[in-house]
Amino acid sequence: MKRTFCLYILLMGFVQIVNAQNEKPVIAFASDTQEPMWVEKLWLKPNHNLQATKMIFKDVDSLRPKAFFILGDVVSLGKSKKAWKNIDRYIAQMVSDSIPVYATLGNHEVMFNSKKGIRNFRKRFPAYNPSGYTEIVDSVAIILLNSNFGAMTVSEIIAQNDWYKQELTLLDKDPSVKFVIVGCHHSPYTNSRIVNPSVAVQENFVEPFLHATKCVLFLSGHSHNYERFKMKGKYFLVIGGGGGLHQPLKANNDMIHDISADYKPAFHYLKISRAQEKLEVTSRKLNPDFSGFQDGFSFSISNPLR
Repeated sequence: MKRTFCLYILLMGFVQIVNAQNEKPVIAFASDTQEPMWVEKLWLKPNHNLQATKMIFKDVDSLRPKAFFILGDVVSLGKSKKAWKNIDRYIAQMVSDSIPVYATLGNHEVMFNSKKGIRNFRKRFPAYNPSGYTEIVDSVAIILLNSNFGAMTVSEIIAQNDWYKQELTLLDKDPSVKFVIVGCHHSPYTNSRIVNPSVAVQENFVEPFLHATKCVLFLSGHSHNYERFKMKGKYFLVIGGGGGLHQPLKANNDMIHDISADYKPAFHYLKISRAQEKLEVTSRKLNPDFSGFQDGFSFSISNPLR
């Protein structure tokens, strides 16, 4: 009996080791978790948006990711303390579960009073740097940039661009980094009927991204959709399904060709894990009946150095 019990303990230990080896650290991303503003409801249809955002944060928390990144428009109005009430509670729960939360500014954070909005934002996300900042998780470097060019001075734009290019060069040389993901709020490419592709993001962020060897994925929001583009061999994802009002899309076209035209969940977020020399990119979508989440569209990206 004693020998059988010892064998059982050894077997359980082996199973735990195997499970630990099979577990892949997850990095989660979302965008546009803001509560809809009344003026937006004049032309876009609400759909239990507050509930969707709450469920997204809860589902992300259940995954216990190594880090959670929000690509702007975290709240409807950055300057308003009331607008932060629900998000503060969700973030506090993640922090209590040892999940670090990072973010970059969206247009709603700087709306009407950019100084107050940014001040409120930085209280929640002290790691934020107006010149851009990088977090490295499981050999994956995530660069977060500010794409609110209209609310920035020329010197601020130059400082961010200089830092960004230098950072890409350093990461390309760093042997501990296998992949680089770049994120900002405004989408360089989108077929949204409500917001336009950001030419400023194309000019300031996309060109350096395309020329950096380890850059494999560019993430953005602003368009409240899931869209996927491939430009010059690299992927661009729009993941603006964090709870904002869903936006209609223009017909797909050759200039801005969405290669995931058949995958359009109303609410969603992204989970990414590294499997050796590949990134596994999966969209987690909220079921239309709000019964829960399931894995939606998924694809993988190979290490560019292999």
